[in-house]
Amino acid sequence: MKITNKLMKWALCIAFLAALGLVGCEKTDIYSIDSPADLQSKIDSIATAKANIDTGDTTYIDIATAIVGPEDNSAGWWSAFSDYFTIPTNKLLHLEFVNHNGGSANNWNNWNLAITNEVADRDGEGYKEYFVLRSDAFGWGGGMGDEGYVYDGNMISQNYPDTDGDGDIWNDFRTTMDGATVTLDIDHSATGNVYVTATAVGTNGTELVQTYQQPVSATADIVAFLICDASYFEMQNAYLIPSKVTVVEDVDPVSITIENSPSFVEIGDEDFWGDAIATVTFADGSSEQVDTADIAFSVIPDMTTLGEKTVIVAYNKTKQGEFCEAVTTLYTLEVTNSVSSLEVTTLPLISTYYFFSADPILFNPTGIEVTATYSDGTTGVLETESLQFGSITAAAGSQTAEVSYTGATSTVTTTCPLTLVQGVSQVGANDFSTPWATYSEEYPVASGSSTTISMYCYSDNAANWHTPCLVVGNAGNMNVDVAAADGADAVVRMDSWGWGDGYATATATSDWNWEAFASNISGSQIVITVTNNGDNTANIRYDVTYATGETHFQLYEGVTVDSADLSCALAIEGAYVVIVE
Repeated sequence: MKITNKLMKWALCIAFLAALGLVGCEKTDIYSIDSPADLQSKIDSIATAKANIDTGDTTYIDIATAIVGPEDNSAGWWSAFSDYFTIPTNKLLHLEFVNHNGGSANNWNNWNLAITNEVADRDGEGYKEYFVLRSDAFGWGGGMGDEGYVYDGNMISQNYPDTDGDGDIWNDFRTTMDGATVTLDIDHSATGNVYVTATAVGTNGTELVQTYQQPVSATADIVAFLICDASYFEMQNAYLIPSKVTVVEDVDPVSITIENSPSFVEIGDEDFWGDAIATVTFADGSSEQVDTADIAFSVIPDMTTLGEKTVIVAYNKTKQGEFCEAVTTLYTLEVTNSVSSLEVTTLPLISTYYFFSADPILFNPTGIEVTATYSDGTTGVLETESLQFGSITAAAGSQTAEVSYTGATSTVTTTCPLTLVQGVSQVGANDFSTPWATYSEEYPVASGSSTTISMYCYSDNAANWHTPCLVVGNAGNMNVDVAAADGADAVVRMDSWGWGDGYATATATSDWNWEAFASNISGSQIVITVTNNGDNTANIRYDVTYATGETHFQLYEGVTVDSADLSCALAIEGAYVVIVE
């Protein structure tokens, strides 16, 4: 019996060594044995360990910045970053880290991911972002959209649960994310797309998964880095492996929508499309504008008779351009008699303009109502999109802007009355071509006192940051585009965002309605108050009154400055401001 036991142990040992000798073979049948259970467990663990060894397809990356951001979660937005990670085409970057938010009440105070072009320097010439993705299933595009690499928030997916059953997923999200172990897989496919999968496992055991994809260069490297925002990260692992996506699965269109189609067209005008835009949504959730040449009109209206007409539009191509079953939609328009005269029946929201420059002023038609009288004596309100507006002469007092409508056979005009008030100075160009950063004069702020700058802002309303930004620092050091040691202490924008060493210590509060923020910038009265607290901190407050009369504020408290030598200046982009006092 004793000999039998030894033989049995010897036989098991031989089997175990044989299994070791076969590790790395393509077939895995040697691991599928029935007994003994402990031997199977050992073999499985060896197979797992072997799979984690660099076999030539894995490139491990040294992490220089192991702790990203201050561990007290004091990092301001765009002030603390991970290493740059370059991802060649046909490679997948795998990152592992622990996310900390300090129990913040804000969803965005967690990890944020930037994907950029091959210029691996945020301050480098030619640097552009494809997109920034936040952990709370939100993001935005960068400067690559005009090159065909368009951000599409519809492509974000998430499985975030309501674990406490209160109907709010975000309080559970914030709790799970504090201390969560996060893995980010960023796959730079040779198909010309990037695929991001973020998996966070909280200390409570909850797993959160977010995905996103969009086009990027198929040949040039892309770069990834993490950004803190009142958060910090413990970086654990980084490596590159081959891309997992070699073919893009084609998808069918599921719907088509039409925007900006004309509501009416004069009889005799055959253009029933005008400036309309067709947008197709595909089965994967993505959407894109399609060329007019790729759509078909299955019902073409009779433009030679008066009355309401229906236009049916069809699109029959997959996302990859193959022909498929068509999706359709329709819109209606009115064929009317010709317009014989115009009248402004409701003034625009902005009817008083402040100015300083002698250049012509761009007219903002928001809120205007123009009534047309037709050749048969009937009347109707025209859509703003069908009208053209002239510029305003920059001179104090009563002025007008020309309003015109171009019909099938003639152009009809009228004027809109306006009032112009001259300010004391101006920052930025009247045509909104102002580049970043265009500065105002400097305003000193003595220790223990406040300085107030009152202005009216005119903007193209294209972005939240096309507003005045306030720069604070030592006199003569207002440059926001150099290191803080050589430039400003802080930049604080009107839209609850900023950067600089001084900004990192600030607390921001506001009462904005973000859905309406950008569309209400132009015509706003803005009063900025800078208070030098005398203790090497400053408070900065924006008090904003929209042209509608609605009021909001943005406050920054505890901005670190040099109280003995504090000045401030405005920095402008895509807008201009007229200082009134």
